[in-house]
Amino acid sequence: MNLMRIMTSAALSALLLFMTACGSGSSNNNGTGAGTGSKESASSTEGAAKAGTSAAPVPIDYGLYCGKECQEALTLKASPDSIKGKVGFAVASLTFPYGAALKSRTEEAAKKYFPNMELLVGDGQNDPSVQTSIVDDFISKGVQVLIINAVEKDALVPAVERAVKAGIKVISVDRTVNTKVLTTIKANDLDLGMNAGQSLVTLLNGKGNVVELQGSPSASPTIDRHKGFTDAIAGSPDIKVIASQHANYDQAQGLKVMEDLLQRFPKGQIDAVYTHADMMTMGALQAIKAAGRQNEIKLISIDGMQTTFDAISDGEIAGTAVYPVIAPMNVIAAAKALVGEPMPEFIKLESPVVTKENVAKYNGTTY
Repeated sequence: MNLMRIMTSAALSALLLFMTACGSGSSNNNGTGAGTGSKESASSTEGAAKAGTSAAPVPIDYGLYCGKECQEALTLKASPDSIKGKVGFAVASLTFPYGAALKSRTEEAAKKYFPNMELLVGDGQNDPSVQTSIVDDFISKGVQVLIINAVEKDALVPAVERAVKAGIKVISVDRTVNTKVLTTIKANDLDLGMNAGQSLVTLLNGKGNVVELQGSPSASPTIDRHKGFTDAIAGSPDIKVIASQHANYDQAQGLKVMEDLLQRFPKGQIDAVYTHADMMTMGALQAIKAAGRQNEIKLISIDGMQTTFDAISDGEIAGTAVYPVIAPMNVIAAAKALVGEPMPEFIKLESPVVTKENVAKYNGTTY
């Protein structure tokens, strides 16, 4: 009996040892037991993620200057990640801070919102012939949409018309082109000039001598910002524009023109300066401070650069009418054009006047 129990116990022990060995061998053949199970599970999850729907598109932030009507016009019905195609962007010039900001913001928006959009960018170098060559190059490369920030409204007409004839949808931004395009997106330059002019009338209590620093002679913003300003002050006969000269949207030229004007009109003869762009304003401010006349002359500008906001906060500049950077609005319009969604012929951006009273609201919203 005892022998039987000993034999039975030995048999059971041998069987248990054999089963344990089989289990260990099976785990070793598959790799590392539980580790192998985890690896397979991770692989399955990854495959399911790849097979499933893609990550939700990033919500589009239109910014402070694209109001209700603007957002309605640019609402995209198609899914952003479904947007595919080649878009050419012809920038007027990267020399100016606005052009540089427009390029970088456009590239950022395309990458952020439309990962499958191919964006080509060309610098017109503020030269119509250079920009014409860029447009022709885009045509040869088969872009489906052309975004153009034209150097001059008339000089670029032939190139834009060639693009349209080639079946390319054209979107003009910042500056208009004197031919039919799909849509134009910008703040209204007449409004900018008008807003700046009305602000100046208030600043001077309807009376004073003003000098005007204009932009480039043939650029559409120059023409409209001048007209808007003259319309705004037309009802104030005691405000006299005693000089108006071009400084071509350039700080160095703004400095030189203002130095000449300060020589021409001695102390007490200039009450305010209106310029078509903050870059020229900065040059004018430099000349005014060097002449020690900053307490005598008030400055009203257009553009809304952050450096101008800082100068407004410091009391060196009275105000500026904001001309927003047209991104991501331009890229959204290109996306809509690629999928054939309709847009109005003109999409207007907001152009508020920023002064010391409201500058805190707009800090960090421009460039």
